[in-house]
Amino acid sequence: MMTGTFTLDVESIASDGSGVAHLDGMTVFLERTAPGDRVAARLTETHRKWARGVALRVEEAGPGRVPPVCPAYGVCGGCSLQHLDYEHQIAAKVRILSDALTRIGGFTALPVIQVTRSPAWGCRNRMQLHRRPGALGLRRRRGGEVIALADCPVADGGIRRLLAAARAPVPGTADPLPHHGRFTVYSRGDTLLVEGGDPARGEITLAGKTVILDAGVFFQSNALMQEALIRGVMAAAAQADPARAAADLYAGAGVFALFLAGRFSRVFLAEENPAALALARENLADADFYAGTAEAWAKTNLPKGGFGFVAADPPRTGLRGAANILAEAGPAVFAYVSCDPATLARDARILHHHYALASLTLYDFYPQTAHIETLAVFTRNHHA
Repeated sequence: MMTGTFTLDVESIASDGSGVAHLDGMTVFLERTAPGDRVAARLTETHRKWARGVALRVEEAGPGRVPPVCPAYGVCGGCSLQHLDYEHQIAAKVRILSDALTRIGGFTALPVIQVTRSPAWGCRNRMQLHRRPGALGLRRRRGGEVIALADCPVADGGIRRLLAAARAPVPGTADPLPHHGRFTVYSRGDTLLVEGGDPARGEITLAGKTVILDAGVFFQSNALMQEALIRGVMAAAAQADPARAAADLYAGAGVFALFLAGRFSRVFLAEENPAALALARENLADADFYAGTAEAWAKTNLPKGGFGFVAADPPRTGLRGAANILAEAGPAVFAYVSCDPATLARDARILHHHYALASLTLYDFYPQTAHIETLAVFTRNHHA
C-alpha cells in the first residue's frame, strides 16, 4: 500500500457517493469529498487499478461544498451527500446515470435526462430504525452499533417527533415502538405506522387514490416523489392502446396497477412476495394476480402478444431473465422504474435490440444520498 499523505483533486462523484480522484493512474475513492475539492488524503485500501482513502483535510473547497446540516453526518450510515448543496447533488446524479447508460449500456446518444426534484429535507416518509436499551436511531456507518438520534432532518415530521419522544419520553405516555431490534416506520400527515407496533397497517392517499399499506412490507419512501412517478408512468401508459392489456411487474402493493386499471381493458399484476401480494389484492379487486417472479410470468404471458403496456419496478438486481423476454415479446410501450443505474444500463442494452429509449426521468427520492430512481420509457421499434 502507498503510504504517506497525498494531495488529490476530486473530479466527480461515484455511484456510492464517494468523491473520485486519481493518483498515478489509480482511481481513488474518498468519502465526503466534493467535485472541485483539493484534499490532503491518506490511502486506506489499495488494489491494482483503484484505491480508497480518507480526506484528512480540505485544502481548497469545491464550489458545491456546504456544511452538513445533521450533527450525526459521517457517523450515521443514512446520508452520504450532505456536504454537497442540492443542485450539485442533482448534477452528480445526472452524471452517474448518464455515465452508466453510455459505459455499461453502450448508448452513444441519450434523451435529455429530465429531473423531478424533491424537497431537500423532511422528505423521507419511510425509514428503518434500530432500537437497543436507551437508544433509538440508525446504524453507525462503520460497524453495527446503533447511533441514538434525537432528530433526523431528512425524515418526515412524524418520524422526527417519534425520535424526539424516544429521547425525552413523557411519563405515562404509551410507547408505540418495539422495545428492541430493527423495524420500519411510515409517516405521512396524520398516519404513523410501525412495524411490529400498533398500528402497523393503515391507509394513505396517493395521487387521489386510497392505498392500504403495512409498515412491514416494502413501500416507496418519499410520497411526493412517488406521486410524481405515478404521473410519469401514467403519461407513458397514455401512449399505449387502452383496448389491450397492461401489466405491473414486481408490483409490490399494486400501486401502479391501481392506476392502470382505470385505463386498460385488463390488468395483470405479478409479485413474488406473499405479504406484498396480499396487500395488492386488498388495494385492487379487479386484476389478474400472479404469485411468482416477473420472469416466470413473462414466459407464460408475453409471447401471447396481447399487451399494450407493461410497467416494471424491479429490485436493485434489475430485470434479469425478464429483460430478454421483454425485448423479444414485450409491449408497444414499456416503463422501467429502476433504483440502480448499473442494472438499468445492463437491461437497457438488451432491450435496445427491439426498443428505442424514448425518455429518461430522474426522480430524486433520496436527497442527501447517492441513491438514484429512474423512469426509463421504451417504445418498440416498428420493425421489431
